[in-house]
Amino acid sequence: MTTPDPKISPDINTTGVASEGDTGVGSYFVSNYPPYSFWKPEYVGAAEKALDRRPDPSVPLGLYLHIPFCRKRCKFCYFRVYTDKNSREVERYVDALAAEVALYRKRQVFEGRPLRFVYFGGGTPSFLGSAQLQLLVDRLRESVAWDGAEEVTFECEPGTLSRKKVGALKEIGVTRVSLGVENFDDTILSENGRAHLSAEIYRSYDWIRDEGFDAVNVDLIAGMVGETDENWDRCIRETIRLQPDSVTIYQMELPFNTVYSREILVDGKPTQVAGWTKKREWVRRAFDEIERAGYSVSSGYTLVRDAEACHFAYRDHLWRGADLVGAGVASFSHVGGVHFQNLDRFEEYIEAIEEGRLPLQRALPIDEREQMIRELILQMKLGRLDAGWFREKYGREILEEFRDAFEAHRASGWLDWSGDEITLSRDGLLRVDTLLPPFFHEEHRGARYT
Repeated sequence: MTTPDPKISPDINTTGVASEGDTGVGSYFVSNYPPYSFWKPEYVGAAEKALDRRPDPSVPLGLYLHIPFCRKRCKFCYFRVYTDKNSREVERYVDALAAEVALYRKRQVFEGRPLRFVYFGGGTPSFLGSAQLQLLVDRLRESVAWDGAEEVTFECEPGTLSRKKVGALKEIGVTRVSLGVENFDDTILSENGRAHLSAEIYRSYDWIRDEGFDAVNVDLIAGMVGETDENWDRCIRETIRLQPDSVTIYQMELPFNTVYSREILVDGKPTQVAGWTKKREWVRRAFDEIERAGYSVSSGYTLVRDAEACHFAYRDHLWRGADLVGAGVASFSHVGGVHFQNLDRFEEYIEAIEEGRLPLQRALPIDEREQMIRELILQMKLGRLDAGWFREKYGREILEEFRDAFEAHRASGWLDWSGDEITLSRDGLLRVDTLLPPFFHEEHRGARYT
């Protein structure tokens, strides 16, 4: 993935994948900093030390729980997921997940700190049966409580839900349900390897609404294989008709370990995913139409129906420097200025837990400037930056420190500023991930991302 230096080019991202023209193989979405390829096993000791340092009580603490099971593997999926585990293996994993949280609970990082947010992600958390889910939650509550959390998010695949299971989510304290719709066309869903069909979307959505969760989010993906202008417009109309509290729209990418990527790299097939210009056109169209329906843009991927009532605590705390403990195979954490990731093989992960040790695989301690850069690039995804916030937290002037990057992006029309307020244009927001590498340290630019 090493490529020409993207220092001032808005058209090359940190992996070197072109962000104009065809959708090539490589990571596009920037989820963290520094790039994961710089995280190493030799830094695991720094993670252990971070877990036992007295935490700053003003820093929010969150918990991420990875449920790595799916009915099918989507052809564009690059996460650590399993489609071949039987009920005994699933229950063994559930036991290990709860046991891992119990290990963390004994460390200083949890001392006197309530959980501000909890996120059940995957994979497919709703793959778990109601009994398995209740078992997991009962075990987790022996170690941690989230009754006072601002938000408890649970990701769902429509075809895995039943009315009983949706009721169980409400009972365990879930406040925000994120429904992985992706598209409303059965042919497109099937072609891209999704396990659900459109009828399951409508049925599960009604059950979710009947339970009265604080917030319901609908996920869409622009640029799935087979997408057309006509169908995308229908997806927008259907989303507006459902009136979710928030809508998240991702642009289809092709990281290296997906089915579609292997077909391109190994079999020599041409890419079937729409090009970046087309995908941005589709997202722009969705933003415009959904805004006209009364929503407001909350980030480069998200719209909310009521900005005062609908918050995304997981995102907003994490992008401003919160500590996050990630439990589960291959999960990522950030604690006290140290990034770390769990073992990414199912058996190795479980064996580590059963031996009574944290399953840490690689880590990276970061200095204050790297932490500031991390928060700067993540908050850019909101479409706005407050230079005063960084001045107060870090004592640094970001408009001066990153003058060349900001000036280059302003010259391209991607952003502008007045006083301390930096605002991305709509064009800039739709390509925000390509704007981030110029803010990286020199050695991190153009490097392999994962």
